Amino acid sequence: MQVPLYQAKAEFFRMLGHPVRIRVLELLQNGPVPVRDLLSEIEIEPSNLSQQLAVLRRSGIVVSIRDGSTVSYALAGGDVAELLRAARRILTELLAGQNELLAELRQAETTPRGSGEQVARSAG
Repeated sequence: MQVPLYQAKAEFFRMLGHPVRIRVLELLQNGPVPVRDLLSEIEIEPSNLSQQLAVLRRSGIVVSIRDGSTVSYALAGGDVAELLRAARRILTELLAGQNELLAELRQAETTPRGSGEQVARSAG
């Protein structure tokens, strides 16, 4: 039986749902990166990075490249980089909306309380 598309998408996003995996993908956006450089950028235990890279590799999002004793990782395709850029745009819009709400709340704090109470009394 074939998996419904919405379920496959949910599995895909669940696979992305780890901060280390997202950070790895961000670091790979500009091309292959040796594992030692990923370790120095992310600052986690090698075994933890290895586990996260294995998840990404099994999903087909990244590929490993061996050059002698150096192992590097790269994005398997450009669509992942576009997905990360889209996520950044969405988050920027969401946070901008939150900043606007925060500004409104702060403005409301500086508005004299009596003016709001007057309206409430006259309406009741």
